[in-house]
Amino acid sequence: MSISSTTSRVWNSRRLAKAARLDAARDFTDGKVVDSTRLREVLQALIRPGDRVALEGDNQKQADFLSRTLADCDPAMLHDLHMVISSVSRPEHLDLFERGIATRLDLAYAGPQSVRIAQLVADGTVTLGAIHTYVELYARMFTDLTPQVALLCAAAADRDGNLYTGPNTEDTPTIAEATAFRDGVVVVQVDRLVDAGELPRVDIPGDWVDLIVVADRPFALEPLFTRDPRRIGDVEILKAMIALCGVYERHEVVSLNHGVGFDTAAIELILPTYGEELGLKGRIARNWALNPHPTLIPAIESGWVESIHSFGGEAGMERYCAARPDIFFTGADGSLRSNRVLCQLAGQYAIDMFIGSSLQIDADANSSTVTDGRLSGFGGAPNMGHDPGGRRHASAAWLDLAHGDGASRRGRKLVVQMAQTFRAGGVPTFVESLDAIDVGKAAGMPLPPVMIYGNDVTHVVTEEGVAYLYRSDSLEERRECLATVAGATPVGLRSDSHTVERLRRDGLVAFPEDLGVDVRRANRSLLAAHSIGDLVDWSGGLYDPPARFREW
Repeated sequence: MSISSTTSRVWNSRRLAKAARLDAARDFTDGKVVDSTRLREVLQALIRPGDRVALEGDNQKQADFLSRTLADCDPAMLHDLHMVISSVSRPEHLDLFERGIATRLDLAYAGPQSVRIAQLVADGTVTLGAIHTYVELYARMFTDLTPQVALLCAAAADRDGNLYTGPNTEDTPTIAEATAFRDGVVVVQVDRLVDAGELPRVDIPGDWVDLIVVADRPFALEPLFTRDPRRIGDVEILKAMIALCGVYERHEVVSLNHGVGFDTAAIELILPTYGEELGLKGRIARNWALNPHPTLIPAIESGWVESIHSFGGEAGMERYCAARPDIFFTGADGSLRSNRVLCQLAGQYAIDMFIGSSLQIDADANSSTVTDGRLSGFGGAPNMGHDPGGRRHASAAWLDLAHGDGASRRGRKLVVQMAQTFRAGGVPTFVESLDAIDVGKAAGMPLPPVMIYGNDVTHVVTEEGVAYLYRSDSLEERRECLATVAGATPVGLRSDSHTVERLRRDGLVAFPEDLGVDVRRANRSLLAAHSIGDLVDWSGGLYDPPARFREW
């Protein structure tokens, strides 16, 4: 190649394209501030057919003014968009596809829209790129999924575009950086516009932000991690007792993540009672990577918790987090600073245990939340629910599962699946084959959408007991361990009494009586709080639960 042909190439084409997009929207803006009544025209001026558009649909907070307006755009002007949405949570996220504005989707989670998205994929209305983990999706924004346009949300901004994201920072800085530093356009809806110097703190600098618009109402916020103690029953409490004795105490788990659900909420609520009886305070569950779960309030107030770093905030927990800076990561303004990517990395590399649940688990302990007619995605579970090969620091729990010899010897992260043998309606949790296999084939996926692979799972906890899968010597023995705690499900019916006794004798399976757990005590009297109102009392009135959780 000659020098002349090399130097004739245009090296700032993306920058020039960005300038042209912004110039097309100038008639509807005052500096960086968009006339909110002209937002539809702005989006149609900025976005081009075929663009890759990152829309902030987080686990909890939603750029809903932007998403509603985008869904109302003219499909003749905007079409064939490639949407990158971490959490497909709102109806208009899928309206985009039904109206022909978007055709391709890369996502991580679709809980509230899981049934509808499964149908749209089956109909060919939505073409899936991939179902990612959160970290995986954001990492790709810095490689092959960089957006041309990002549509984000924040609590407040000044006219220079400096943003205050408050307790629900979540994914905003990551998406903004991936877009801004490769000459994409960053548009942010804000709840309010303030004068220079009036932001409580600057979470994202204005030179990352191109346009801001004051939304028609505060951005949508879902209290995803709030669980009402009134809905925790005896079976959840029994599993919590088994987990504390058979996993937390046995391995002295200090740093951990709790998945969202009533099973882990039950564990949180018996720490100040049953955990105290066992003498575990100060020995276990001190450092956490999780959202501000209201059901952790009694444990925090009782002195169990040393630190919590959060993926996002939780509606109603703002004042409580601000009042407990020794526990939560907070800014100089006092409010929580969450960061989904960094917390996911903490959950992947810095904690000793991930404990979560799934909709289906097969005989090899593979699990998925993708079931027949439901495509919910995985969120961050696969990031935290595996043994990261890059870990090098040691801890007591990690070393307790050590394996290998010589230079190959290393510890192992605890990956715990906690499940009830049958779900609501008598549907078995433990199945011969995951629905995800057929769903993946029907959707044209190159691999089945498995959430956590069985060879990463170290423990399975059910109301029957604990299976210590990491101690098994073969795949067949792993299957025997799992079957022993799978109850009367298709998987559990494989078990026989002679095998069960051998596994109990060899310490590969433990029933409640083997752990010293008195099943008769598994009732709500062990819960440190029995209602949302009790959690408010524990917080000294700082917790302000959303209206739908108030029973008074």
